[in-house]
Amino acid sequence: MDSLIWVLSLALKIIFLTWQGCACAEIIGGNVVRPHSRPYMVSIQVDKQHICGGALITPRWVLTAAHCEKNWKNQKIEVILGAHSLLERQEEKQQVLEVKKCFPYPQFNFRRKEGDIMLIQLARDAVLNKNVSTLELPKSTEDVKAGTKCSVAGWGMTDPKVPKISDTLREANITIIGRKVCNSRKYYNYVPFINKDMLCAGDKKARRDSCKGDSGGPLMCKMSMFRKKYIYRGIVSTGDECAKRKKPGIYTRLSEKFLKWINRITKVKTLD
Repeated sequence: MDSLIWVLSLALKIIFLTWQGCACAEIIGGNVVRPHSRPYMVSIQVDKQHICGGALITPRWVLTAAHCEKNWKNQKIEVILGAHSLLERQEEKQQVLEVKKCFPYPQFNFRRKEGDIMLIQLARDAVLNKNVSTLELPKSTEDVKAGTKCSVAGWGMTDPKVPKISDTLREANITIIGRKVCNSRKYYNYVPFINKDMLCAGDKKARRDSCKGDSGGPLMCKMSMFRKKYIYRGIVSTGDECAKRKKPGIYTRLSEKFLKWINRITKVKTLD
């Protein structure tokens, strides 16, 4: 009898682990990116631990989410460029840069999730090469329509039940969901209120989503069905857990007021 119980217990464990392994891929979704195919991606770290993502927009400036600052308050942060695997810190392609100053958006409201955008000034310029390059900001303030195909990348959690970030950079394809739908009672019911400076994105089956650790990373959207090029249109901000039905990811949209603010701080031309 004892041996039978042991066999049944082992079988249940195998079934559970197999299901869990599938859930890891099915819930968050996405794939490991081709190494260094997103050379603008940034890992923001404290004590060599990844905290948030971001995008290098000039050799001296990184764009990320303002709420990330709460994760490193009064601690020294580093920005890692040219990374694919976060474990391989000695890989020649990586650049580790110190931070001079952080500039969270002045009207950022953590409770309402509004203005969740921040600039990070690096202590020195990044060396641009095939593994490290800048991401161009949008030249237009055109809104992103519902149904638009987008892509998000990061080193965040791959399973919402397992608090462990991904070693390698991953990406997932998601779709913009209209604000009216996202604010409806079945979705966020105005908590938070998804305004014109924010975007909702996910998929109908809740299999693909950004998660903890992806915050601050870029949302890239295909702005024309006739072109393959994806444009930087948003920043990973928040959501109700991860890959949860009717609770898609919420993103800060790179709207006119944010682009003008970026211009004032960095002196980089952001609009035509």
